[in-house]
Amino acid sequence: MTSNTIFFDFVCPYAWRGLELAQVLRKAGEQQFTLKHFSLVQGNHPDNAGQKEPVWWLTDQPGDAGERFQKSSLLAFLAAVAAARQGEEASWEFSLALFRAVHEDKKSLDEDAVMAAAKAANLDLDGFAADRKDEDALRASLRSDLAESAEIGVFGTPTFVLPGGEAAYYRFENLTRDLETARQWWKLYGEVLHSGAGIATIKRAKNRPAKKA
Repeated sequence: MTSNTIFFDFVCPYAWRGLELAQVLRKAGEQQFTLKHFSLVQGNHPDNAGQKEPVWWLTDQPGDAGERFQKSSLLAFLAAVAAARQGEEASWEFSLALFRAVHEDKKSLDEDAVMAAAKAANLDLDGFAADRKDEDALRASLRSDLAESAEIGVFGTPTFVLPGGEAAYYRFENLTRDLETARQWWKLYGEVLHSGAGIATIKRAKNRPAKKA
């Protein structure tokens, strides 16, 4: 089965819902997804506005400097790269645990949340701690994801890239962990993406909210 790719940022609730949907489909054996990171802080940084390629990179910034989202994003990304060294399932379990802590349980995206996620994902904590000290290599791996996202033109999360190369941002206002619902929403995504109408944007009028699932 050929894998889809999902670009995400831990600060984004829409990315969390997209990852939850992807997890339902992959657990059912219906789709495969490769996790990749995209930095909203980097993507929206004023130094990168109008640039063909980024000139300001999150991976070049010190971990203890910058505004809140910059620091928390870099912390979470580097921890996720370290967790991924323990395998694909560890990567998914850690990423989902951290997303849930922040967006479902309303915890701060900080060191406490990272360690709680590592425990929830049943990581080898000694190995995780050792891998986190290999910061130059972690930053290089993250840089590769960010460079790939820039080449594709990712601007928001979650952005899914299909095996054929088609890519689009899919903003999930609702959460599902139900298989049949996940199937329907994923099918809808594909239908919109491949439609001959060339739909680029759907945005609801602000006084006409989406019907809740």
